[in-house]
Amino acid sequence: MTRRDMLRRCSTGFGLMALSGLMAQKGYSATRPTLPPRLARARNVIFLYMSGGVSHLDSFDPKPLLQQLAGQPMPGKVERTMFNKNGKIFPSPFEFRRYGQSGIPISALFPRIGAACADELAVIRSMTSKVNEHAQGNYFFHTGFPTMGFPSAGAWINYGLGSENQDLPGFVVLQSGGAVAPHGGVGLFSNGFLPAQHQASIVIADAAEPVANITPRERDAVQRGRLEFVHAADAAFSRATGHDLQVEAAVKNYETAYRMQAAVPELVALSGESEATQKLYGLDDPHPQKAAYARQCLLARRLVERGVRFVELSCVNEKIGGGNAPNPWDQHGELQKGHAAMAYQVDQPIAALLTDLRQRGLLDETLVIWAGEFGRTPFSQGTNGRDHNPYGFSVWLAGGGVKGGTLYGATDDFGYHVVDKPVTVYDLWATVLHQLGLDHERLTYLSGGRNYRLTDVYGNVLHDILA
Repeated sequence: MTRRDMLRRCSTGFGLMALSGLMAQKGYSATRPTLPPRLARARNVIFLYMSGGVSHLDSFDPKPLLQQLAGQPMPGKVERTMFNKNGKIFPSPFEFRRYGQSGIPISALFPRIGAACADELAVIRSMTSKVNEHAQGNYFFHTGFPTMGFPSAGAWINYGLGSENQDLPGFVVLQSGGAVAPHGGVGLFSNGFLPAQHQASIVIADAAEPVANITPRERDAVQRGRLEFVHAADAAFSRATGHDLQVEAAVKNYETAYRMQAAVPELVALSGESEATQKLYGLDDPHPQKAAYARQCLLARRLVERGVRFVELSCVNEKIGGGNAPNPWDQHGELQKGHAAMAYQVDQPIAALLTDLRQRGLLDETLVIWAGEFGRTPFSQGTNGRDHNPYGFSVWLAGGGVKGGTLYGATDDFGYHVVDKPVTVYDLWATVLHQLGLDHERLTYLSGGRNYRLTDVYGNVLHDILA
């Protein structure tokens, strides 16, 4: 065959080669849509995780009966609690009022979210959990399993959809103000048995070096040479082992880390954000924990603008009311002080995030989730705290095709057990995947001879909260 014949016969192949390169740059090569694209209502997820267990009774599920029976023994059976130091019926110290056209009742803890965003919230009042302890609860909420070793929801979503930005990871966890991972540690953000490029990258928003070793230590040409050498060595090893996915994932991680050296400093530099925007979020607030969380919320918007699939935020410990660094909402004592301090930290920044996403046209394609690992008991622990309650609690969703101004499910008159439309973590993640255009029953990965999925063998899409 002459060279001219070869070019004529293979001409269409050059177009395919170019297309392959473009798709690799955009991350489309990792895309596995299992629903028609027209059914995907969201492209990104922002997970506002309230580690420690927010009291639903003091936030989104008012119970007037607790006021009437305050100080009396709890009638009926009391389930075993974490510490079994159960007291009397404990009414909420926070007043509720109705907000928006929907009239959703929200407590005085979250006046800005109520005033600005009530009609965008789908409040699920019937969430349940299988576990009653923080580390297990955190793993269960993040992975669908109460133990280590399984992929986090962000890893599953990154695996299922791929990245839209070749310069940033598809799954990012934000921290600031000294925030740390919830009980369970960084395993909550693990890729588990999925290829390693799907694990979370932790960005410390207010650190001089937001990602460890992100500052170049060598000239670009030297770095590029080292990277190409490592790539060649790994590629040879991968071929020898039958294209091992973990080796290929390591190569992708090296490449992403190289490109992040320029992308991360640009991401965290907020000089391009207007003074009005920074003030909207509360970056100018003298309260350091609130300003720290505000920075996370603003960076979350910047990340989804850049195509990052899944962003999780971390609350900062207020050191008031018995909370601790991994579980700042965990008020076993002084609940009124502790919850008020934590709510002050997050209320304005979250309201600003939803408002900013809406104004920029991003809320329709960004699914925002607000949740903790369980709720709190209607009776006190000691005199002024609440113990853990996995039998019924509240979470909410907004944006991404969710029907705003919605209340779904109910707990009993004490806020103790679910009595209407019980919801599991599997149902929640099935719904999130559905909005992203993924079928939770078909998004699987073969490990140890079994096809695993985020929803295990359970889960139903909550169509009633979808627009």
